Amino acid sequence: MHASPYSRRAFLAALGVGGAAAAGLPAVLAASPAHAAIPGPTSYSETWTSVNQHPAAAEWFQDAKFGIYFHWGVFSVPAFANEWYPRNMYFSGSSENNHHRNTYGDPSTWPYHNFIDGANDRSGRFVQFAPRLKSAGGNFDPGEWAQLFADAGAKFAGPVAEHHDGYSMWNSSVNEWNSVARGPRLDLLRLHADAIRAKGLRLLVAMHHAFNFTGFYERAPQQSTTSLRKLYGQLGTSAQEQLWYDKLREVVDGYQPDILWQDFNLSRISEAQRLKFLAYYFNRAVAWNKEVVATYKDGFNNLGEVYDYERGGPAGIQTPYWLTDDSISSSSWCYTAGIGYYSLNAMLHSLVDRVSKNGTMLLNIAPMADGSIPSGQRSLLLGIGDYLQRFGESIYATRAWSAFGEGPTQMGGGSFVTPRAGTNTDIRFTRNKADNVLYATVLGWPGSTLTISTLAAGRINLATLTSAQLLGATPGSYVNLPTRTQDGSGLRITMPSSAPFSAPAYVVKLTFSGQIPTLGGGSVPTGWVRIQNVTNGLVLDSGGNVASGSIVKEWTPGSSTNLQWQLVDAGSGYYRLVNRTNGMVVDSWGATANGANALQAPWNGGVNQQWRLNSMGNGRYQIINRGTGMALDGRGSMPSGTTVGLWYPDSSTNLQWTITAI
Repeated sequence: MHASPYSRRAFLAALGVGGAAAAGLPAVLAASPAHAAIPGPTSYSETWTSVNQHPAAAEWFQDAKFGIYFHWGVFSVPAFANEWYPRNMYFSGSSENNHHRNTYGDPSTWPYHNFIDGANDRSGRFVQFAPRLKSAGGNFDPGEWAQLFADAGAKFAGPVAEHHDGYSMWNSSVNEWNSVARGPRLDLLRLHADAIRAKGLRLLVAMHHAFNFTGFYERAPQQSTTSLRKLYGQLGTSAQEQLWYDKLREVVDGYQPDILWQDFNLSRISEAQRLKFLAYYFNRAVAWNKEVVATYKDGFNNLGEVYDYERGGPAGIQTPYWLTDDSISSSSWCYTAGIGYYSLNAMLHSLVDRVSKNGTMLLNIAPMADGSIPSGQRSLLLGIGDYLQRFGESIYATRAWSAFGEGPTQMGGGSFVTPRAGTNTDIRFTRNKADNVLYATVLGWPGSTLTISTLAAGRINLATLTSAQLLGATPGSYVNLPTRTQDGSGLRITMPSSAPFSAPAYVVKLTFSGQIPTLGGGSVPTGWVRIQNVTNGLVLDSGGNVASGSIVKEWTPGSSTNLQWQLVDAGSGYYRLVNRTNGMVVDSWGATANGANALQAPWNGGVNQQWRLNSMGNGRYQIINRGTGMALDGRGSMPSGTTVGLWYPDSSTNLQWTITAI
């Protein structure tokens, strides 16, 4: 999937990325035990209208919160730089190219596929991706891996089944470059799937193969045989797109993934093929009577699938439900010699932060080529697992509250945002699904008094608060915190004089006799405001006294009342955006297609005229429609007079706005 966050981010910026069972595969797995029909339609057709009806984030997925996957494959053998080694070894003068020449030979005579079929390096050492099972005298034990994932507190797990390099880690009949026909001679996906499910975890399968033929091997030489051209993504667009689909179908039919995760460049696949895949996967899930999740970074939408932030997440609560994939290392997603790791607190606090903002975290680890997992990675995973075993009730099966938290440490704000440890003045909130328990997780011991400023008098009525408890050192144990007061500065809770146990974070459980009271006292300006796009600096413009249904535009900031708006409370955290000149409001008109225009109309009370402010940090907001989930889009660096669009929320600054009182 990924290179270092820096080269990966630069590459995506250059691209403009934003905003019937196969022969030779095992029989389809037995269907899930009989239960009520899954949500959604009973069949799907190859249209957006149809697949958009698929419930994107299954409840089990929203309950799970934490999963693990792993970049492990042929690219793990050189153990140099990162998992983009197969691409960069062909870039003359790159560090990978120099390393390859010195260690193995010139790429023209010692190509990447030698790591698959096996060859001697310059020193005479035979090198090949060929991990052996422990039962056969090797170091690879998929059962041990799965047990580690369970001990880490993951609720789903799975492999990168194919990376950009074109090598399939399953018994493929459409790709002879696979782990059964070449290399280890093992169906690695089958071994992982069976071991992971044996531990009671859901199966994730990660597929990164869209980039295989849309840019990964752009500097590799033209190959001499059809088979090699298949590996290096040189078959031509039509054949490669069919192969892209056929590989997905093999994985779906043969392994029934609960989550089918895909990396970037799906938008470069034809729309017909994308829809064909989604309809097929969702229809198979109906046949299995199983709720599944499809994720994406581009090319799908937030109606039937879940958006994934790479190495990041929003700065505030994001709706609809979202995912981030992050790694334990900043330098590489696969094992490399000398690889370093983030601290336990950085990773764990990031997990807590993401859950508080309505998200799930998928954490990548980097096993060695022989199938062993380095001790530093094991220790980090077990540290997360220890925390989740003790305090998991504040994470698993929770939901985001009205506010995600408080404190000085900024976390999130888009993709490629480094995970950070919080402080003892940083608090993150979650609530139970019954909405009568609020959890306040403090990212360090707060001292003898915990002050939660979000719960200040005037913002929330705590008359129904019945108890405050500190989650104890062992699962299900609590320390009662009976002394508490509320004033204009917050809720003050008397804590033990010193930390009664050691933990990366401490959780206070606030239980109410009924539903958690409504939080008020927001900071949205009540008067006229200017709404300005972060990317282009233009502001929302009504165009004056125009007819209902007219398009909302952007204009150079000025004093005209056409550029002035008021955010009027519409209830439940939503606002109507009222123009000062014509009195009309911004209206999505129910549009769900990326690129549709934002319009305006007289207020009618409908959800298409209601908008939520999603804080991205630093005074920036996404403005998200209640009816469609679409965000207002400035469309990029465009001239004055450009129409304002609608786009499914992602990390692009095109979707971010500042709100300034006039």
